[in-house]
Amino acid sequence: MQKVTKETYIKWYEDMLFWRKFEDKLAAVYIQQKVRGFLHLYNGQEAILAGALHAMDLSKDKMITAYRNHVQPIGMGVDPRRVMAELYGKATGTSQGLGGSMHIFSKEHGFYGGHGIVGGQIPLGAGMAFGDKYHGTGGVTICCFGDGAARQGSLHETFNLAMLWNLPVVFVCENNGYAMGTSVKRTANHEEVWKLGLGYEMPCGPVDGMDPVKVAEAFDEAIKRARSGGGPTFLELKTYRYRGHSMSDAQHYRTKEEVEEYKKIDPITQVKDIILKKKYATEADIKKIDKRVKDLVSECEKFAEESPFPEKNVMYDVVYEQEDYPFLQHKL
Repeated sequence: MQKVTKETYIKWYEDMLFWRKFEDKLAAVYIQQKVRGFLHLYNGQEAILAGALHAMDLSKDKMITAYRNHVQPIGMGVDPRRVMAELYGKATGTSQGLGGSMHIFSKEHGFYGGHGIVGGQIPLGAGMAFGDKYHGTGGVTICCFGDGAARQGSLHETFNLAMLWNLPVVFVCENNGYAMGTSVKRTANHEEVWKLGLGYEMPCGPVDGMDPVKVAEAFDEAIKRARSGGGPTFLELKTYRYRGHSMSDAQHYRTKEEVEEYKKIDPITQVKDIILKKKYATEADIKKIDKRVKDLVSECEKFAEESPFPEKNVMYDVVYEQEDYPFLQHKL
């Protein structure tokens, strides 16, 4: 793993702050009905992405995740203006406005979604890893899902085959405690989700998902294992989301006091405190970063606002059609 340096901490702070403010802006425009449908925000979980990216090789590694997927493609190199435009349903979006919030995608940058089906990305992630092994690319797939998806039967089928075929994949449960709105305590007779890997003799363990350094170290070990032919790893990243499951979530299942308690270990604040304590940057430097972030968010909003909606024919152009399909030919 690359050494965690002064530059790393400053990059982490700027990246995580941008991701947070980018989604705060999305929340604001959602209320104005400029973004429609569902909107699932990543606020609080940014250390997972920051740490993972530090350990990944973006020239060949891939990532696939669920519908809480706006900031991951940005971290992997997708233009944030295009991500915001996609949420607005505009033609300049990552999928020409046809995917929306839950289906951001960029093959160019190794980000394969954005999946609305709970747990649907788990077997897909293993399939991507199978492709890398088959073609000998040396790439590793990071397959992320939430604690709710960990209860899906497809996870067990996938874990079994991933171990049987020794696939280069890192399975990541981003455990924010509540799935859609039900505590982990109420969905199984144990709270240690990582232990699901034990039944398949898969290397597994818990990680502090609020600390990017610990996240980076765990990912580095898992990715090296996968890349060297050692097979899958299952990591449970213990994290917390400050907003609801989606924008329509009334959050009756937890108290405001609990949320405030977790904000005391906010990953962005933790990184900022280290930067100032170790004198990696001054308060004036931090303010300059804050302004850059604010300006970039405004630029993304302006781009999305001014972009055109896609032409109606685009909806039909992307629907699969085979005129000579053998079972649908009618004889006169």
